[in-house]
Amino acid sequence: MTKQQFLDDLQKIYDFLDTQKSQTNQLIKHLEDKEFEKLTIIDDFAKALNLTMKDDLRFALVTRLVNLRNDSLVQVLKKLEKSEKEIIEIQEKAYNFVKDYWHDIHSKLLDFITTNNLLSPFYQEIFIGVYNVGLQMSAWQTSWTAHIINGINKELVAKFDGDEEKVMKYLEDEKLLDLGHGGIIADRSYSALVKNGDGYKSQAYIKAFKKETTEVIDALEEFADKLIELEDDVFNQKWDYVLYIQALIKAFSEDRTDELVSKWADVDRAWMKIKTPIQIGHPLEYYEDHFRKAVALEWDIRVTNPKFAQNDHRVNKIKSSFAKIYNSFNVNNEYKKIYDFSLKSLDKVQLYVGRPALFFGAEFQGLFSAQVVPNDEIVSLEEGKKIFAFSDEILQTSRAKPFLVLSREIFGQDILTLDRNFLFNETASWHQVYDISTIGHEYGHILWCDEQTESVMNKTGNFKNIEEFKATTGGLISYFLDENTDESHLKEQVLIDLVKRSVGLIGWMEVDEVQPYYCEGLIHLNALFDTKVLSWDDENKKLNINLSDAVYEELKAWYIKNYTALAKHYLDKLDATKFLNNYATKNGKYFMPNNETINSFVKYYF
Repeated sequence: MTKQQFLDDLQKIYDFLDTQKSQTNQLIKHLEDKEFEKLTIIDDFAKALNLTMKDDLRFALVTRLVNLRNDSLVQVLKKLEKSEKEIIEIQEKAYNFVKDYWHDIHSKLLDFITTNNLLSPFYQEIFIGVYNVGLQMSAWQTSWTAHIINGINKELVAKFDGDEEKVMKYLEDEKLLDLGHGGIIADRSYSALVKNGDGYKSQAYIKAFKKETTEVIDALEEFADKLIELEDDVFNQKWDYVLYIQALIKAFSEDRTDELVSKWADVDRAWMKIKTPIQIGHPLEYYEDHFRKAVALEWDIRVTNPKFAQNDHRVNKIKSSFAKIYNSFNVNNEYKKIYDFSLKSLDKVQLYVGRPALFFGAEFQGLFSAQVVPNDEIVSLEEGKKIFAFSDEILQTSRAKPFLVLSREIFGQDILTLDRNFLFNETASWHQVYDISTIGHEYGHILWCDEQTESVMNKTGNFKNIEEFKATTGGLISYFLDENTDESHLKEQVLIDLVKRSVGLIGWMEVDEVQPYYCEGLIHLNALFDTKVLSWDDENKKLNINLSDAVYEELKAWYIKNYTALAKHYLDKLDATKFLNNYATKNGKYFMPNNETINSFVKYYF
């Protein structure tokens, strides 16, 4: 098979995924058009959860099934005055319903590929192998969430009366954090805590979840055996895939907790060697567990858009702004080492623009719109990183979203019309804004960090809660400090995008695993309110939005000043909570803005 034939087949798969997504998005259309008789699957969903159908529940269930988001459902359950225990049980049932729905969609993609004999036998087997392993990852997700998120973590919070700093200190003092490279405390774990007398001990997944992990290993072994019998005559990467899967088997089989980080680093090293348009995603991220950063059960295939041409457009703008901020400091040796480390990582980035094809496990709790990985900075120094951007998927999802009364009430019809026209009529410019805000965000993660930054800055458990702001702002700064004029026509839309993102992130307040995005939103709101882009009329409950050139210039100055302060915070490796507390303070369970006006607006919007 020639490379061109392969890419032609890949285009057919890409188009098929597009059609599949459109069909799923039809559920949103039926909801919007009040064609409830066409939403029988949502009626079945409500029955499976033993809930009586109402308008807000119907909306929440469509959102859970189509967009894989939990927040609306949690809100509805709270309104129904369900207890925390009941909410957890219903969320678990919802996960299983969503899982079955998407597994069925994924099996139809496999049928399409095999029936039409697309790609080569080797790549057909990659799809089949990933699907079979994925079924086991999804089966494991339930017990992983029950044990780590809803079990041990809730116990720890209760044990220390909700004081997360005390939880982190306890974990460190009791040596319950896994060790990573060079025997220092790792910034993540591939293990779980289990009860041990009055305390806890750390156990590798193969011990803590023996049955589930063994089933994943068995599926991976079968996958590797099948690939060994075939040849990759298109990209000649057969052994790269085989060695990668074998590295996964070794990592999942490792039972010594302090060996886990190095075994998973070997997985990441093997994975970085694979450079084809068919990319497998494995456990990489750790958002859900903000104590020990247990890595989530991600497993998927991402396919690259065959029409995508590699470019270094955004990374060059990022590098230029990075240098400008860095040169504003009194540079010392330590700063230079971190700067050079980040720069080397930027130079080795592989960029993949495409869409998810198959996904399992934790990804039924929410798909990313983009991702930069691996998180292991030692591996990144050697091999670089991969950035994945799902712009086609996000554009399609955004166009399918219903008009919400809430959006109209908050943003006003004029801004929504402007935004809607842009979304539907200016596709090329939309992709440019995505490049600034989302691909820029992923590059932004790489800046100001070395291999120890996270573990040193996360002593009080809030590193991720400032890191997402740092990432998005890295992309914005590359726009604000850009001396070229090739993107200056996007000014208004970049601003609207920022306003919508910042306000929208308030919705995540009570969803623990995405708390970093909620905190990011709170810091952006400080920027928007401080510079009068936004003002809140508390008496009339009205948000006023000012997109004038004058406030834009003030906003730009705010971001440059505060991002510079943040960069220095990272270079000095100060505790993350200190920076976050400039804008928001923990009030009970959640961070709330220090600024009283913003605080009042956040409560109203939520």
